Amino acid sequence: MINICLSADNNYAPYAGVVIASILKNSKPEEELCFYILDGGIEDINKQKLKSLVSIKSCGIHFIPVDKEKFDDYKKITTHSYVSLATYYRLKLSQLLNTEVERVIYLDCDVVVNDSLAELFNADLGDNYIGGIMDIRVKYKPKWKNKTYINAGVLLIDLEKMRQDEIEKKFLDYTRENIDNITAGDQDIINYTLSGKIKILDDLWNVQVSSFLSRSNFTKHPKIIHYIAKKKPWKFGSYSYFKEKYFKYLSYTPWAISEKEKFRWIVWNEICSIFNFVIDKPLFLFRPKYWEAVFASILKR
Repeated sequence: MINICLSADNNYAPYAGVVIASILKNSKPEEELCFYILDGGIEDINKQKLKSLVSIKSCGIHFIPVDKEKFDDYKKITTHSYVSLATYYRLKLSQLLNTEVERVIYLDCDVVVNDSLAELFNADLGDNYIGGIMDIRVKYKPKWKNKTYINAGVLLIDLEKMRQDEIEKKFLDYTRENIDNITAGDQDIINYTLSGKIKILDDLWNVQVSSFLSRSNFTKHPKIIHYIAKKKPWKFGSYSYFKEKYFKYLSYTPWAISEKEKFRWIVWNEICSIFNFVIDKPLFLFRPKYWEAVFASILKR
């Protein structure tokens, strides 16, 4: 059984649906999948839509109620007000999920999966609590102080070991002691609390992209695409790279684009995305980063 966990409120339910659809479409016939959705206020109509995804492939889909009062300490973090409370739910996964769930893949709702998750789920963590992929900032900022800082959008978590060592309490202690210095929300809390106990995994499992220029890996075949920029692929006119993959998996969900809207989202959206890219980066042809991306894209498989 491959266990996968996502966290969503009602607004993010459609994006969670795309993640689930992408996993189901790429899973192997013999694989059994079980999804745990940390429920930050998903309405019944959207829960039914999420459950309908079993039509793609039989799987378990469970909604885990979350008591928001248990996250009062995390509400006090003000250095990143754009981050929703739901993103902190993963810090209490070992409590929220049944003790029978010993290992889980945690995914943000702004990813799509392009391969079977079996290899990732069965990765050897050794004596580490979690496995993750280096954050893109480590690649593009040479002076970045933490060279093993991972992105929290894709995590492989040993829940059994987390429970044994009461890691959730350590997360809370770190937060209380560093409340004014946390700049990347739960990602900071995870990285600094578990420093030295994080396994770095193959970066194809979390290819972080924002545009043609900015990608953590220039592969043509990412196993998981993580749309890290503010201009997500579901934003009209977004120039997020690989956004066609998002629309591919969206088509398998109850939130699929209607025939009436297809021209706007498939054709006009693409034109506007090119226009927005040129406006935002007018001198892109003169940037070394652009030509690096061009050559890397050609050479990479």
